[in-house]
Amino acid sequence: MGTHYRGTPTEVRALNAYITLMRCALSVGARLERPLARKGLTENQFGVLETLLHLGPLPQYELGAKLFTSRPNVTLVVKQLEARGLVERRRSGEDARCVIVSLTPAGRRFIERLFPEQLAAIVEEFGVLTPEEQEE
Repeated sequence: MGTHYRGTPTEVRALNAYITLMRCALSVGARLERPLARKGLTENQFGVLETLLHLGPLPQYELGAKLFTSRPNVTLVVKQLEARGLVERRRSGEDARCVIVSLTPAGRRFIERLFPEQLAAIVEEFGVLTPEEQEE
């Protein structure tokens, strides 16, 4: 179902495309969050762990930018992961205002096991699209 807005054809087409994309994103996101929830993770918590796995230790503010989330939310997510022993925070030696977040050994083992499972679920979800459609 598209928009009920009765604007110009360009406006209606753009609004319908937006609605369709948002519904698709919410639907795929919900299906991909289920296995994470079974592991006791939110999508943002997984994002922090995955980012640290592939990029290494990062300043906390950079995590927010990479995950498209607010600073307070990153702080909360990192605190939750720290409480589980999956990440650690330390002040930067160069700038005491900067907090560096890194995986703990337990966090690295956890995300190294989880990432392939989540990647397989993502590949499966997007398997309904041709490679060309995925590129587009």
